[in-house]
Amino acid sequence: MSNADIVWHDAAVSQTERERQNNHSAFVLWFTGLSGSGKSTLANAIDRYFHDHGYRSYVLDGDNVRHGLNSDLGFAEEDRVENIRRISEVARLFVDAGHIVSTAFISPYADDRASARERLPEGHFIEVFVDCPLETCEERDPKGLYKKARSGEIPSFTGISAPYEAPEKPEITLQTGDRSTEDNVHELVEKLGTLLRLS
Repeated sequence: MSNADIVWHDAAVSQTERERQNNHSAFVLWFTGLSGSGKSTLANAIDRYFHDHGYRSYVLDGDNVRHGLNSDLGFAEEDRVENIRRISEVARLFVDAGHIVSTAFISPYADDRASARERLPEGHFIEVFVDCPLETCEERDPKGLYKKARSGEIPSFTGISAPYEAPEKPEITLQTGDRSTEDNVHELVEKLGTLLRLS
């Protein structure tokens, strides 16, 4: 059997119906930024806000996904591309199910983020650039990865020995170098205000 023999099966319940039942739009918050910039912290903080206010939401975290779905992938360029491709598809399924999904991945390549956007209907992909200076990320170094990268223990580390292509026109930019998580969540909620409604 080949891919030509696989036929898309339309669901009996539409995304619009699920959004109506949930009483809010479904979309992806795609958090991107350097390691240590605060992506996971922000994604979980906004998820807590969504949960506490009755929105159906979920976080897809980079490290967590690599423990399961993407445990067979390394960190070479082709593996990073495949990592983001798989996550894009999972995020699309969550949106189809009527959920708000936050993805916390470095996702260093602009083309991969563009491909993720193209998998979703227009307006359902919100790119959130978690902007934090490299030196601040290194100072934080919560996992000790920058230290290992500087010593050569990690050969392809984003921001040090591998590129990070910052978004040119993200829907939202959050400065996390000198702002608290609470302030950034407040700003994020304000900017998402028009999206937290029925489609």
